[in-house]
Amino acid sequence: MRFTSTKGIGRRRWGIGALLGIGVLVNYIDRIGLSVAGPQIQEQFALTAVEMGLLFSAFAWSYSLLQIPVGMVMDRFGPTRVGRWGAFLWGMASVITALSSGFAGIFAARVLLGIAEAPAFPVSAKATGYWFPRNERGLATAIFDAAAKFSNVIGVPLVAITVVTLGWRWGFALTAALSFSYFFAFYFFYRDPSADTRLSKAEYAYIKDNGGAPEGPSDAGAVSMLGYLLTRSKVWGLTIGFAAYGYTFYLFLTWLPGYLVQTMHMSILKSAGYAAIPWAFATLTDLFVGGWLIDHLVKKGKDESKVRKTVLVVGMMFGLAVFGATQTTNPAWAIFWISIALGGLASAAPVGWSLPSLIAPKGGAGTIGGIMNFANNLMGAAAPIVTGIIVGATNSFTNAFFVAGVILVIGIVCFVFVMGKIEPIPEPQARANALPAT
Repeated sequence: MRFTSTKGIGRRRWGIGALLGIGVLVNYIDRIGLSVAGPQIQEQFALTAVEMGLLFSAFAWSYSLLQIPVGMVMDRFGPTRVGRWGAFLWGMASVITALSSGFAGIFAARVLLGIAEAPAFPVSAKATGYWFPRNERGLATAIFDAAAKFSNVIGVPLVAITVVTLGWRWGFALTAALSFSYFFAFYFFYRDPSADTRLSKAEYAYIKDNGGAPEGPSDAGAVSMLGYLLTRSKVWGLTIGFAAYGYTFYLFLTWLPGYLVQTMHMSILKSAGYAAIPWAFATLTDLFVGGWLIDHLVKKGKDESKVRKTVLVVGMMFGLAVFGATQTTNPAWAIFWISIALGGLASAAPVGWSLPSLIAPKGGAGTIGGIMNFANNLMGAAAPIVTGIIVGATNSFTNAFFVAGVILVIGIVCFVFVMGKIEPIPEPQARANALPAT
């Protein structure tokens, strides 16, 4: 594909990209609140490691189970309407969490938060496909994906200070305020390109002429599209590979502060400071390797499929540095190995999230994103539970990190041998028409 010049066409699309990034940032601050407040909650309610694992995973169960239905709904109604309702419900779920009075209440509130945030990443992925041409998709996707990592850089210390100073309930009151603020921003500023009056005709033409995803539902029905996509090995390779990424990502997202408190004997505030280091590194690799570098190489004429797949696989391989954390009890070395692992995974993540809009037939990006994120978050639900069981049985995180490394190896194999070349899946109708001719 030949890409046209961006001179004088406007930059409205990058404002939308920043808005989506802010949404994911708030979204993840909501999620990590429990991991920061976990030690206080565990002490107040005398909860075991297994019970804490269940609380950490409650969000992921409802979040993951809704991914495919949400993807189908979004392919039908679009990111504007679905994104508005989702953002409003984030705030409501945080309010309920702040008012909970024990294990059952917090568990139920986390399940509700999972329901509320289920559309968040699929909305961002589909909207990015609408708003950005293929040669800018890497950085645009990296903006909202890096926000998930950056949330741990600013969110963990911010929530930690609030929790230590005012108590864990005020930490969730803070996330509620942030969530409602984003709801109003999304409501007033986001529109799909064809409905955005602030978007110039030149910029709209640039997006469409250079591979922007077509708006509107598929000609095939939502159920037919789902059935068709589930028969494609490319979708299965992407799904299993990204699920392996999700296991390790959620292990660190939920248990990293607890690991530093328990294994490295740190205070909550000190653990928050240390935990910010690997997430800061992950933010940088996400933006500059998974985002800028990919777009730069594609614009230089390098093969899109090879560039994206190389970054994807090499990033996952760097994730295997998690094995290094099993061999040390020194906080500095532990953070070093975890930073390498998270940095590698973060560089691969934008590629994974850009793939639904790059390989989907018309009207199928939300469904592919839903399938992918469903498996990703099932593993995200399993990771804190498995980690809690292992830590409870051994009083150590060594075997928990080893399990994560083995799962990453499985994911790498699926990306390399099952997913195949990064190219569009044929339209369902085109496939049906081809059969008689064959």
